[in-house]
Amino acid sequence: MLALTLLLVGFGIVMIFSASSNVAAVSQKMNFDALYFVKKQMMWAVLGTIALLITMNIPYMFFKKWFMPFFLITLLMLLLVPYVGEERNGARSWFGIGGLGIQPTEVAKITLVLYLSALIAKKGESFRNFKTGLFPVMIIVGVVVGLIMLQPDFGSAVILTLTAGVIVIAGGANLKHIFNCFIVGVLGILIVLGINALFSGGSPFSQGYQMDRIKSWLDPFYDPQHASYNLLHSLKAIAHGGWFGTGFGQSIQKLFYLPYPYNDFIFAVIAEELGFIFTSIFLLIYAYFVWRGLLIALRCPDIFGTLVGVGIMGCIAIQAFINIGGVTRTIPITGVTLPFISYGGSSLLITMTSIGILLSISREQSRVERTSERKSSQTRTQKKDYRPIRPL
Repeated sequence: MLALTLLLVGFGIVMIFSASSNVAAVSQKMNFDALYFVKKQMMWAVLGTIALLITMNIPYMFFKKWFMPFFLITLLMLLLVPYVGEERNGARSWFGIGGLGIQPTEVAKITLVLYLSALIAKKGESFRNFKTGLFPVMIIVGVVVGLIMLQPDFGSAVILTLTAGVIVIAGGANLKHIFNCFIVGVLGILIVLGINALFSGGSPFSQGYQMDRIKSWLDPFYDPQHASYNLLHSLKAIAHGGWFGTGFGQSIQKLFYLPYPYNDFIFAVIAEELGFIFTSIFLLIYAYFVWRGLLIALRCPDIFGTLVGVGIMGCIAIQAFINIGGVTRTIPITGVTLPFISYGGSSLLITMTSIGILLSISREQSRVERTSERKSSQTRTQKKDYRPIRPL
């Protein structure tokens, strides 16, 4: 798992260099430095590796004991960011720290997983009861998702909602209750959109461009110069890649055609430069990574560890699907990063920290197995050395 994580991070840095070097080399804002984005990503990768090594050496039950302070800090950050955060790409989702930035939504992904896992593990069998089990979970998820929608960040809200659904299902909730919660959740999102539109003086979708994205998904030629521009050039990049790709660094669409080719649309650059065959290999490695993570989670004898592992890998898999699905027109574009691969400091840092927690679960499981084997070996040795006294 550790090797796969470092492999994906390294591959992401290489592809960020390919996707961003041309853009950075001609930008005065980036000091005409072709390695501008690579240097920043490598710095975050080092910080993420340190965070991973620290968390993997902390017993995961520590997070079960101290999940509430982490969650409350996250709620405070989500409450403050719409008012004091930096606005980027039409959303006020960042806290600026010098030339860097931290996105509270990324922090919410891991803290919500820890909170829900601890809550479900504590409730046990009573979690199947709607009033005492699922209803409180639905309220907590609704509050977090509502705060994220106010930024607005629809893509992250969907990721957190689906991740919470994965944890709830793995926790043994009643499927009928889950369906009812889904209906209520959709209504809640519409209400938040309505409130946002009321304060912004427009319709729920006029300020958020969501309807244009849906129309572009249904018809990529709906508005080629504006709403459909990103999707059209993403599809051109994928088509241009063919079976074997144009070669590393030889992408055409990254040359000021694709917006943010090193971020939201980095998968299109991968497909254009590496082609269908090597892109498929990359996806298989990604799928193997998720499968290994789920195995670690399911082998954990503790329900809290299992739910945390399932939640972490579920969040990564869902986000990867939404990113790749948007780039390939499988689903509407939502503007989320590809975990480990896309440029983004806070995303990489939090994701690697999450993997550190997963590795902590794996190490604890291995320690328990070694202890059990040692005791079993000692028992067998004692039985073997036993010699009954022969009667006179």
